[in-house]
Amino acid sequence: MDPLSLLRGLLDTTEDAARALVGRERIRLAVTGLSRAGKTVFLTSLIANLVAAGRGARTLPVLSDAAGGRIRRVFVVPAGTETVPRFDPDAHLAALAADPPRWPERTEDFSTLSIAIDVERRSSLGGMLPERRITLDLIDYPGEWLLDLPMLRQDFSTWSEETLARLKRGIRAGAAAEFLAFLDGLPDDAAAEDALAKRGYTLYRDMLRECRDGLGLRFLQPGRFLNPGPRGEAPLLWFFPLPATAQGGLAQLCARRFDAYLADQRATFLDPFFARFHRQVVLVDVLGALHAGEEAFHDTGDALSAIASVVSGANWLERLLGAAPTRVAFAATKADHVPARARDALAALVEHITVGARGRAEQSGAAVSFHALAAIRCTEDAVARLEGHAVAAVRGVLLENGVGATIYPGEVPMKPPEPAFWDAGLFTMPEFRPPRLDPAGASGMPHMGLDALLAWLIGDAL
Repeated sequence: MDPLSLLRGLLDTTEDAARALVGRERIRLAVTGLSRAGKTVFLTSLIANLVAAGRGARTLPVLSDAAGGRIRRVFVVPAGTETVPRFDPDAHLAALAADPPRWPERTEDFSTLSIAIDVERRSSLGGMLPERRITLDLIDYPGEWLLDLPMLRQDFSTWSEETLARLKRGIRAGAAAEFLAFLDGLPDDAAAEDALAKRGYTLYRDMLRECRDGLGLRFLQPGRFLNPGPRGEAPLLWFFPLPATAQGGLAQLCARRFDAYLADQRATFLDPFFARFHRQVVLVDVLGALHAGEEAFHDTGDALSAIASVVSGANWLERLLGAAPTRVAFAATKADHVPARARDALAALVEHITVGARGRAEQSGAAVSFHALAAIRCTEDAVARLEGHAVAAVRGVLLENGVGATIYPGEVPMKPPEPAFWDAGLFTMPEFRPPRLDPAGASGMPHMGLDALLAWLIGDAL
């Protein structure tokens, strides 16, 4: 064997050993995704179904089979001396068990929770060994904050230049008109006045909200402008992008606050929770992006690529030390909103829309997979009549009025649509009410594809 092959073999063996030591006894699972991708619902369903599986319920059959039927018990690890809030699955279950049931509230702060999974061990001689305990560490956080990651590689002037260029293009320009007019009225040597800084921040923040809530856009920075968290809108946030010609005291103040904001986000959120994790799932609301239109669809892909350039980039040494994910799954959420025949297309579409993010993950040496799932299934497959023809549809209870309806949502393309797709308006996105669930979660939650995703992410560790 030549020396290079020998070295590669040694590295592979050492990496396998490191994975067994670091990744198989404590697995840090990063559940990431842009706002409204369904992270909180995903985590609530994951926890409830894992705990139910540990009690013998057949809630995650693909995962149970991947583990060889050896899962013996699953429980939430009791709280210790953590200084961060705990993810509260009971509160989210209470919302789903209400009359009428409702979706859990949007995440306003980050929180963590750990799940212990006890797995039976068998020796090669047929005897029984002491059970292994695998701890699964989970994190929930506002999806808006994820877009702060790409900013860590920028200074204020670079971020301002790129942000202002985006604001002047396409549908953003209309939402940004008042803010851009404010910038045009600023002298280049504007003084460092807090009233002026707060005015610019407020206009910029309101523009970001309109882009998110009215236009369905996702590449919106900084994240805490949209979701400031429990500390509220502190003066730290009173900055906004400025043109390169701005050189006065206001520009210097915005630059200082930009740097201080990133330092604060790094210290309180990014470094403690994104510095080291072993597995990653990226949730993508592809259907919502299709429904929002062409620019929103491409904007979602751009946002994911920008995030992946930071999250998924790693070399072999970082992976060996457990500082980067070894498995990354991209999952299109809300797959129950389209009929069965459209779900394969949905999985293919998420592969296309995440092409930039996928490339970064693969370059880092991580294994990558693609999925379509519904963390909580709230529809059943049905048939509708469209211009006298039978078409595949879904049936569920509409969120807006509580009335059961059979909906034909339209076509889901297998790759990014051609212009004619957008011109014809070939897809709609109904909002369905969740099914009413047991507040104790004893029987788990109805889902679609969650077990296959978990089997791929953590099945090897079980």
